Amino acid sequence: MSQVFPSVIITGTGSYLPKNVVTNDDLAKIVDTSDEWIRSRSGIHERRFAEKDEATSHMATAAAEKAITAAGIDREEIDLLIVATMTPDMPFPSTACLVQSQLGLGNITAFDLQAACSGFIYALNTGSNMLRSGAYKKVLIIGADKMSSILDFEDRSTCVLFGDGASAAVLEISEETNCGILGGTAGSDGSNPNLLYQPAGGSAQPASLKSVESREHFIRMNGKEIFKQAVRVMGQVSTDILNCYDYETEHIDLLIPHQANMRIIESLAKRMRLPMEKLHNNLDRYGNTSGASVGLALDEAFRNGRIKSGELVLLVAFGAGLTWGATLIKWH
Repeated sequence: MSQVFPSVIITGTGSYLPKNVVTNDDLAKIVDTSDEWIRSRSGIHERRFAEKDEATSHMATAAAEKAITAAGIDREEIDLLIVATMTPDMPFPSTACLVQSQLGLGNITAFDLQAACSGFIYALNTGSNMLRSGAYKKVLIIGADKMSSILDFEDRSTCVLFGDGASAAVLEISEETNCGILGGTAGSDGSNPNLLYQPAGGSAQPASLKSVESREHFIRMNGKEIFKQAVRVMGQVSTDILNCYDYETEHIDLLIPHQANMRIIESLAKRMRLPMEKLHNNLDRYGNTSGASVGLALDEAFRNGRIKSGELVLLVAFGAGLTWGATLIKWH
């Protein structure tokens, strides 16, 4: 398939991680677990937790500042802001509106997008298509989550897996052809939301004394089923987007998967017949940062020199919803 014109390129990336490093041994002091138990089941060694007064919007703003600097643009040029998060500062107004104010942007279009761990890719695909429409000139996308705010520290099967962080990217139109974001795809299946969800706090089950006492404002997850579906779906959507643009797996220079579990990442590499050297991961240091995950790994990979001009980069993610998505980029 030929590329949809005009080309959209990523001109700057940025990320933010809280200063507070929480090791597996730290968690073992408050929940029945151990460093060996966590490492063997997830590959995670440590993660970052934000301070109590550090909200999702604060992390998002910090990551955005770095992306804007990297892009070398004046922030007044940004005319669209998309924040992907499942842990907004509050139900409303949107976290995007709060970030718009914190960044000192103009009265631009700003909205939140909720696709859980697939959020960054959903935002990337949405932002690039809105640029191609001609309605916007420069787009700032952010993936940010304060997962520590919804973790049940009495549930060792979930509380050890997640961390806090934010990532951002600036998107612009390029006059070059056959470069940048070649295309993206996404999907969803809401037939079994109880595989990964937060039971209370919404309109179906508003907050109450009972919901708080029952610990229903925290994450609940069917880990085994999520594992199976994540490997299968991420493998399939990766193959689909490659086929769509007439590429084979061997053409991939770098695959950046959602950072959820090292077993999932290794199984995905095996399914796609890719050596682990072609996958970038930072799961061991940051855990699952949900909507920030793929963007954090992208920013790190680029800044560490793992992505060079002309290389083919594939981003893929899977999250609650269930949601999934992939974006294929020929780096400019």
